[in-house]
Amino acid sequence: MKATPRTFRTIIEPFRIHAVEPLRMTTPVERAEAIREAGFNLFNLPARDVLIDLLTDSGTGAMSRDQWAAIQHGDESYAGSPSWFIFRDAVTELFPFRHVIPTHQGRAAEKILFSVIGGPGRVVPNNTHFDTTRANIEFTGAEAVDLVIAEGRDPASTHPFKGNVDIAALDELIRAWGSERVPVVMVTVTNNSGGGQPVSLANLREVRAICDRYGLPLFLDACRFAENAWFIREREEGQAGRDVADIVRDMAALADGMTMSAKKDPLANIGGWLACNDDRLAASCRNMLILTEGFTTYGGLAGRDLEAIAQGIREAVSHDYLRYRIRSTAYLGEALDRSGIPVVLPIGGHAVYLDARALLPHIPPLQYPGQALSVALYEAGGIRSCEIGTVMFGRRPDGGEEAAAMDLVRLAIPRRTYTQSHIDYVIEVCQAVAEESSSLGGYGIVEEARQLRHFTARFEPLG
Repeated sequence: MKATPRTFRTIIEPFRIHAVEPLRMTTPVERAEAIREAGFNLFNLPARDVLIDLLTDSGTGAMSRDQWAAIQHGDESYAGSPSWFIFRDAVTELFPFRHVIPTHQGRAAEKILFSVIGGPGRVVPNNTHFDTTRANIEFTGAEAVDLVIAEGRDPASTHPFKGNVDIAALDELIRAWGSERVPVVMVTVTNNSGGGQPVSLANLREVRAICDRYGLPLFLDACRFAENAWFIREREEGQAGRDVADIVRDMAALADGMTMSAKKDPLANIGGWLACNDDRLAASCRNMLILTEGFTTYGGLAGRDLEAIAQGIREAVSHDYLRYRIRSTAYLGEALDRSGIPVVLPIGGHAVYLDARALLPHIPPLQYPGQALSVALYEAGGIRSCEIGTVMFGRRPDGGEEAAAMDLVRLAIPRRTYTQSHIDYVIEVCQAVAEESSSLGGYGIVEEARQLRHFTARFEPLG
């Protein structure tokens, strides 16, 4: 039989299951009691009470056989471990910055960076800051400003690069504040808060040109670098057919530094790093690292973790893996879209974002439609999701509250963890909740922290 290239509809995982972890089935009565005990906050739920956990893709994926083997190779020397050099070389193969500073996770890299360069009277622009980034900036007294393009605030827009920075707005902000008050320009790839939407190479080049004009450094929040590079390969003119690793290097070449959570695209369960080219900045950051995280060659991580990250970085840019990853996420999003459930379009790489404000128009933003939808998904089917909206972003630094730009519910897909039948179940639960959406009510906050309140707040149903 002559071999003829064909495209098949079924998405198969580019791996086999080597070990299994049991899931605990719960009843609606058990779930109603569990969520009440948790103060109607999905973060407060014990994981054993969750059937399908889509709260986050951060550190929740399955490591490969080769990553587990690398763990056995880990060297736990306090300083200068061989595992450090393996980690460093894996990072610089894709991100050739002069200085690589390991941290225990991404927010630690943010904390170190903004403790050094932040402070009152300063402003940090980004396409969209995520929660810990914004909190670490504002904790120093600086201001975090979002400058994503208009399409990035429209869930229904199908712009291929909705994570792009609004170049005119960036230029205007720098001129209004003065370049001396802008310590860094950040770009988040992919743009998590805006629906996991990518940033184009062309837009990064434009941001680079603005930074060069005003003499400012450009840093990437690069947690989902591989997914962003894949979208560039698939959607950007002139990039088709390129190797993803080469696209990543092009992205890195446009920047002066980066923060990274290795719990995302690098496929590890813990870890991160801060990298830069500036010798003075690196020296200050290393001093802060020693004070808060650990010595410069382990940064709060065990040697075995450094080895697992190094292997994960190599696996993250595999075309077979990325094709499966992006396509399987789209499988969920496209099914919900066909069902008439409003989702952020086009479907992003690591998650599907439900448009709670559109699905629940009868619930005002300050009664948290995203939280109401998240609770309903859990009560209906044991699915844990995450509100990305007014609960997360509505609290202002002065203590006031305002509606966020969008009220979304993120269904974040852990890497290499769930099968297609799990996702089919998620689709059915979402459809069932959508059918009863008019009966859902809003929530009020009865207890909250001043910063990052969404992690620990407690709610009560209104009415």
